Amino acid sequence: MNDTPASISDKIRQQFDFGPYPRVPIDKSPKEDANLLFIHNLVTPYYLQNQKVINTEGKTILDAGCGTGYKSLVLAEANPGATIVGVDLSAESVNLAKARLQHHGFENAQFHVVSIEDLPSLGMEFDYINCDEVLYLFPNPADGLSALKSVLKPKGIIRSNLHSAWQRASYFRAQNVFQVMGLFDNNPEELEITLVQDIMKALKPGVDLKTRTWNPAMEKEDAQESILMNFLFQGDRGFKVPEMFAAMREAGLEFVSMVNWRHWDIFSLFADPDDLPVFLALSLPEASPEEQLTLFELLHPVHRLLDFWCTLPSQEDAFPIADWDVEDWQKAQVHLHPQLRTPKAQAAFIESLQEQKPLDLTTLLKAPASSSYFVNSSVLSLLLMLIDGPQPFQTLVEHWLLIHPKSLIGLEPMTTDEAAAELMKLLSRMEVFLYVLIEVH
Repeated sequence: MNDTPASISDKIRQQFDFGPYPRVPIDKSPKEDANLLFIHNLVTPYYLQNQKVINTEGKTILDAGCGTGYKSLVLAEANPGATIVGVDLSAESVNLAKARLQHHGFENAQFHVVSIEDLPSLGMEFDYINCDEVLYLFPNPADGLSALKSVLKPKGIIRSNLHSAWQRASYFRAQNVFQVMGLFDNNPEELEITLVQDIMKALKPGVDLKTRTWNPAMEKEDAQESILMNFLFQGDRGFKVPEMFAAMREAGLEFVSMVNWRHWDIFSLFADPDDLPVFLALSLPEASPEEQLTLFELLHPVHRLLDFWCTLPSQEDAFPIADWDVEDWQKAQVHLHPQLRTPKAQAAFIESLQEQKPLDLTTLLKAPASSSYFVNSSVLSLLLMLIDGPQPFQTLVEHWLLIHPKSLIGLEPMTTDEAAAELMKLLSRMEVFLYVLIEVH
């Protein structure tokens, strides 16, 4: 007899009461993890959606399915001045989340044992909702998105994700194996974990499932979390990109971007993106985001999560800087991404300037880039100006003229227009990776 949605929900709650997730030590801090903070900073998706830089002070952020609260802590660190609200089905997990935020000194946080379907009972609305590693547990993901939408502010943004059916296919097959063996009949605990370890160890090398899913680390005593979340995960399901978009449409939400959007670039899969077969050269640029992402996953299913941002429809369209004219640039304000406005980044900028050597920005913030990104002393001088806050584009042009009073071609005095043109190109390239954020005032 198939489990009903109610019984699956109860099994999921029991599983996380037995094995609270994630099992991150309570004293571990994400302060130095710029990549993780970049993803969880409201500034990042808000800029992608609106081409505007938002102040997180006073914002209200929901961590839906907060588990033991490590992502709640990340959200608190990434969004200074925001109120963090965490909810989860598991009372044991919620208690750990409360203790975690208290341990790290965040008083502006609250946690509730509430299901996502019952979020309206909180009587709150949110500027940002993080629903990480939860949506794929819903029988219909659109129901989960609709519940989140019901408590989203008009300009709010939701981050959620689904397990990839393609990338995770072998683990779903493993789960079927252990369902057939009856290990899912009761809530999996220590006995079932040990049985999985014994069975997988007993398989000889070269058996397909073992080759695709197993590694020696899973045979250790501390592998409990890995076994539960991969081989014995109640309610786990996989989805494909078209199903992700269908869920958003059914819930009345619009796609903003993949969270690691640079790592979903269809053109990056080709040896020479500038010399594609004629059919692709003509069709790919005209393909919709859904079509490009679908093709990417079919060709190269390397991402465990279909991790995305979405928002309510009828938002103002962003005004991408590729469409700006000179007058727009003259009114522009240039920001450094908050995850580069840190003492660590400032020290790296100064050291590279003093030693007159280029700096690879991916050593400070890798998340938006897929390879190295070096900047020279002139650019570092500009970035240092942005550490303390945004600067008008015109101010940066004046600074550029001081650094480069003469053109490198002919050594003629550089004009303001020439300096502005150079900076437009330079900042546009950096804005692609969100190292700098540029908005028109």
